[in-house]
Amino acid sequence: MSKEFYSNGKLLLTGEYAVLDGALGLAVPTKYGQYLTVAKTSSNIMAWKSYDAKNALWFEASFEGEFLGLLNQNKQSDIWLKTAKTLQSILKVAKKLNPHFLNESQGYTIDTKLSFPRNWGLGSSSTLINNIAQWAKVDAFALLKNTMGGSGYDIACAQNNTPIFYQKQEDKPSIETVVFKPVFAPNLFFVHLNQKQNSRDAIAAYRNCLFDKDKLLETITDLTQKIAISRSLTDFEQLITTHEEILSEVLQTPTAKDRLFSDYEGSIKSLGAWGGDFILATGTTEATAYFKGKGYPTVLSYADMIK
Repeated sequence: MSKEFYSNGKLLLTGEYAVLDGALGLAVPTKYGQYLTVAKTSSNIMAWKSYDAKNALWFEASFEGEFLGLLNQNKQSDIWLKTAKTLQSILKVAKKLNPHFLNESQGYTIDTKLSFPRNWGLGSSSTLINNIAQWAKVDAFALLKNTMGGSGYDIACAQNNTPIFYQKQEDKPSIETVVFKPVFAPNLFFVHLNQKQNSRDAIAAYRNCLFDKDKLLETITDLTQKIAISRSLTDFEQLITTHEEILSEVLQTPTAKDRLFSDYEGSIKSLGAWGGDFILATGTTEATAYFKGKGYPTVLSYADMIK
């Protein structure tokens, strides 16, 4: 008999970078996510297979015994080895957090299945960590902290089916479900920038920036609260534009609109690590034709993307 676990993907609408230091962020779970299916076998081997959104096998590995020894590692590529060792590390940390996890002489077949393309940046790692945490019966935030790191908002999205306010705190993250159903949702679109941004590199670059941290956290928190209760598209556009300008100054990086879409009539906001993954755009249904004409064919409506 198999067990199945599921976790939501994520998008951070406000607070990117600043949420790492304690600013309030508005995050939303997506309709896309990742499944993890676990079935016991009679061997002592864990046979792991990962499938993408098109059901194509993109990774597989085998681990032996309770010490999770990696098999056949000398016959694989560097990319495969990096992925396998990252997975091995997550499993070992989960076992450390719960000594009863994987402590019997038991084999498994594990299948993971994404429902979104791997380059979309909706949380292939965070959904995996949350799924493993559910299987191992451990705290997903502790598992994240001791493996991949990050603010943890993505784990919160994995576990919630509504928009949330997320704030990182030292002992325990603050998560508050919120009602965010703007009447102008039909005027909101998510556009993929055709590349996946490395979150760790982006965080490192942010850490090297010089700015008044307390002022940034206060300003971004205030903007988050105002954006969450926006009653008109005009107000929303003004607020997200201000958010972009503030982060642009901190990061010493042009906004996505200035860099790529300077002739676009609507407003544009970066989501997550700047320079890749998705942006949020305001506009009419004609926005789809505009972005596709610019070479960005992946445009999703708010209703199609967000739970």
